[in-house]
Amino acid sequence: MTISLIIPFYNEQARIAGCLSALTKWILPSAVKLEQIIFVNDGSTDKAESRIRNQESGIKKQLHANITIASYGKNRGKGYAVRHGMSLSRSDYTLFFDADMSTPLGELVKFIPAMKKDTDLIVGTRKNGKSTVIVHQPLYRELLGKVFTKLTNTILGTTVTDFTCGFKAFSARAKNTILPGLISDRWGFDAEVIFAALYHGMSVTEVPVAWSDERGSKVRLFIDIPRTIKELLAMKLAYGARSIQSAVPIIRSAYRYAQALSMLVV
Repeated sequence: MTISLIIPFYNEQARIAGCLSALTKWILPSAVKLEQIIFVNDGSTDKAESRIRNQESGIKKQLHANITIASYGKNRGKGYAVRHGMSLSRSDYTLFFDADMSTPLGELVKFIPAMKKDTDLIVGTRKNGKSTVIVHQPLYRELLGKVFTKLTNTILGTTVTDFTCGFKAFSARAKNTILPGLISDRWGFDAEVIFAALYHGMSVTEVPVAWSDERGSKVRLFIDIPRTIKELLAMKLAYGARSIQSAVPIIRSAYRYAQALSMLVV
């Protein structure tokens, strides 16, 4: 079974070192063969890409995989970056994860049973009661995360415990079927890939993973949550799913909750 890795990054020079160090030390599970590591530079203006190039030979020596650095000039968002990287993969499975390495690479071994069953989309979760959260987020972020998960499940009609964990693996079939039709370029992307997989009748499973909060997140809660809500509503309409009227009261409550918290923490 072959696998490729997608690592999107945007101005991550302060945090990319940990990712690169982990790659130079990682021992790949024997059940998979690593074909390619694809770094996607989402319009960075810092020195993150040069740091990757400086470590490229060490990563190749450890993992015996091809390395691609795909760059473009304008920041397009996480969703666009992941789709761009995925389009370059030809492996049986393609795993994308965040450059901050909140979920250690060793957690990939937990995905292998689902891969052997040809599961289309394998989703890492921090929130199903079986995960290991080593370093928690600040309380207000955890509370907003719970509100966002509830809201997203209500709008999309799904039953997912964790949409936004940056550790997901696509089968080749899922990648080729789902990605061309996606509409979200930014933070709604994680929810849309799950919704689109279910829409197309594909198998989706959540797998509990270890996770640590890493400071320096690019998510601006009180800007990105309302923006993501708009993306969720657009998804609902675009995929022709059931009525969203039942979600309107929850949406209004979420906005009020976010505004109240912003007064306390911003």
